[in-house]
Amino acid sequence: MKVTDHLTNAQDTVISFEILPPQKGKGIESIYNHLDPLMEFKPAFINVTYHRSEYIFKKKRDGAFEKVEIRKRPGTVGICAAIMNHYKIDAVPHLICGGFSKEETENALIDLNFLGIDNVLVLRGDAPKNETFFAAEPDGHHYAIELLNQVVNMNHGIYIEDDLTDGLKTNFCIGVAGYPEKHFEAPNMETDLFYLKRKVEQGAEYITTQMFFDNDKFFAFEQCCRKNGITVPIIPGLKPITTKRQLTVLPHIFHIDIPTDLSKAIIASKNDDEVAKVGKEWMITQCRELKAHRVPALHFYTMGKTHIIYEIVKNII
Repeated sequence: MKVTDHLTNAQDTVISFEILPPQKGKGIESIYNHLDPLMEFKPAFINVTYHRSEYIFKKKRDGAFEKVEIRKRPGTVGICAAIMNHYKIDAVPHLICGGFSKEETENALIDLNFLGIDNVLVLRGDAPKNETFFAAEPDGHHYAIELLNQVVNMNHGIYIEDDLTDGLKTNFCIGVAGYPEKHFEAPNMETDLFYLKRKVEQGAEYITTQMFFDNDKFFAFEQCCRKNGITVPIIPGLKPITTKRQLTVLPHIFHIDIPTDLSKAIIASKNDDEVAKVGKEWMITQCRELKAHRVPALHFYTMGKTHIIYEIVKNII
């Protein structure tokens, strides 16, 4: 079932989760162990992130250094298939521009279609950890809207090869990302919304937001979207703070603000156990307010924190 069907058919706010593929060398059991407790809440769908290759330099015997490509978290397509088979729940693989050519993307979409996976979340992706700016592959996409257009083309039976006629029409439901506090590369919110609207006009069917800790910023973002003619469902993305270190790491990596009351409570905490309690209570309050606002879904970035996500959801359903 498509994500949009889940949202349309539900009588109340649905729950969904997002997971990371395990590190290379670990099996699917690590995913099942992570998700098993959360199945109590009957999530509508599970997102699985996609990770680009990284480059490291290995020293050779002659003393020279060799640039080696590695992928630390492979398996998104296989994990999605395993989740759907094991739990009978829809999986939503992320598709990213970074690290992939157009042909590799097309082949991934073909595999997803063969497996009966009919949802994708289209993202540009970040620059590699050792690089400052995003750069596309020589035959890859520079922007998420280009990747979105490739998925839309396949939904119309249009493939990369010009001489391929009567191609199978896929039926992917396409989601994109939204940023209540503006994408860090956008010069202003108006420009950010302009490009978001273009994605919707080109075929995006719903929006999932970056994490945020101030609901007023989500409500303002939603209102701006509606004023700009963006009518598709907007799903808030949520993640509880669990350590003091995240007080500086999250704003640095994700370019988001931490509300003053929350930051003061975290700073006053004696240890990370107390921080996790503060983060949990803050997230429960956020979720209750968002549910009262009748958001279509609450989407949790689990990041391996099964226990605290379980406690949050238990308190809001």
